[in-house]
Amino acid sequence: MSAHTMISSKTSRVQWIAKVSILAAIAFVLMLFEIPLPFAPSFYKLGFDEVAVMLGGFALGPLAGAAIETLKVVLNVMFQGSDTAFVGELSNLLIGLSLVVPSALFYQRHKTLKGAMIALVIGVVSMALIGCLANYFIALPAYSYFYGLPMNVIIGMGSAILPLVQDKLTFVLLMTLPFNLVKGIVVALLTAVLYKRVSYLLHR
Repeated sequence: MSAHTMISSKTSRVQWIAKVSILAAIAFVLMLFEIPLPFAPSFYKLGFDEVAVMLGGFALGPLAGAAIETLKVVLNVMFQGSDTAFVGELSNLLIGLSLVVPSALFYQRHKTLKGAMIALVIGVVSMALIGCLANYFIALPAYSYFYGLPMNVIIGMGSAILPLVQDKLTFVLLMTLPFNLVKGIVVALLTAVLYKRVSYLLHR
């Protein structure tokens, strides 16, 4: 390998790390601006941090998307701390990865407008499904334990909005699933609108 090639390779790695770090920082800042939704309990809030993650995943590949998502969660723990011994953050990490990794993997192999649309749909569906599993088995039990809230109190928050919510399963199906679908669709739409406008910066 020539000296020029080695320098070029090192420069590319440094640029990749810099881009990932900047996008992770942007995603972390966006996490601070979350809004509640009228059809979901108060602890479910819509954020736009995944838009930065998705832009990075589409422009730089699935590994970069996973790195941005992970670093974003690490930054959040460092600056905001954790009330659930990192269990809630682990759940959020899994949900974020389930959105960006399948999307970026598909788009990496089909870099067309149609491929991008299919990739976004795959990501939204994946996040919705993994989000249900993560909430059922990880997040809701963690919130119940660490916040001292009996599960029936959490379920009551859902049934106060929608009386059909009667247990943890219906809570996940009627509260968590719609929330994740709405969040995924919003993120997908913003990614579709913004990607072409910012991709040239990320590819420089």
